[in-house]
Amino acid sequence: RSRRGGAGITGGTGSGMEAPSAAGLGGADPQLQRFIEVETQKQRFQQLVHQMTELCWEKCMDKPGPKLDSRAETCFVNCVERFIDTSQFILNRLEQTQKSKSAFSESLSD
Repeated sequence: RSRRGGAGITGGTGSGMEAPSAAGLGGADPQLQRFIEVETQKQRFQQLVHQMTELCWEKCMDKPGPKLDSRAETCFVNCVERFIDTSQFILNRLEQTQKSKSAFSESLSD
């Protein structure tokens, strides 16, 4: 992948709406729980795609026209790559933080 200069990508989930959790269903049908988990994952993915599209469109699209010029195309590619890299970094960081907290909690209970 090519990397070019430019501002980093930041931002929250933006929607403020959280999908219901299958864990909150308690003794509900396992098939229903799985369906809700899958639909929740789909919703989160769609929110990420929407957020990425909005962000990259604002950053890269100066004047919409019948064709995408090479500068805009390069900008979109770089923007999407940075968005994905940043999202992955944040997920990894949250996972590390969660592991640290659980290890710390286990050491306290010993």
